Amino acid sequence: MASITLIIGNKNYSSWSLRAWLALKQTGAEFEEIRIPLDTPQTRSQILQHSPTGKVPALRHGEILLWESIAICEYLAELFPDRHLWPADPRAKAIARCVSAEMHAGFSPLRQRLSMDCRSRFAWKGAPTDVQADIDRILALWFTCRQEFGEGGDFLFGNWTIADAMFAPIISRFVTYGVPLNAIAQAYAEATLGLPAIKEWMAAAAAETEVLIDH
Repeated sequence: MASITLIIGNKNYSSWSLRAWLALKQTGAEFEEIRIPLDTPQTRSQILQHSPTGKVPALRHGEILLWESIAICEYLAELFPDRHLWPADPRAKAIARCVSAEMHAGFSPLRQRLSMDCRSRFAWKGAPTDVQADIDRILALWFTCRQEFGEGGDFLFGNWTIADAMFAPIISRFVTYGVPLNAIAQAYAEATLGLPAIKEWMAAAAAETEVLIDH
């Protein structure tokens, strides 16, 4: 197989990098990781050496280049069919794709107000109405997926899937800002945080020294 290279940003801050990195890590494939610090005068020019958008993540597999997180995840699902990155059941797979796409395209108020910052911890002080609406919708999605498809495992569709990669940065945000979780959401969050790959990412994030957010 041709070599795989993943270009990412700061692990403490780059939520989209985490999604693609986690999906790739869960395949068990070996890959080269290129980390480009964000928000520096050189960031865009450095990323443009790898991606036409000047944004991370990007994945190169031989002569194939992908520069969008959900496209990277879909490509990995096709490249590693034995890893079952989508549920096998057609209905579960359809719903998994829907919730992944909803996460990919939505929840802007939450993402803007509760930026990913793996190292920090804050006491929950409540949220603006639009952010709370996003939180409520996410918790409802998790509840529905766990209730309807979660039998046989600890993740949204039982076994780990791309849908879990899409929501991993949200779990990180909930931990950072102390967002209250119900029992089902808390159990799901703990299962995600217990993944060896997530522990590896969080340890690397904690070791970074860049500060990009002034809370």
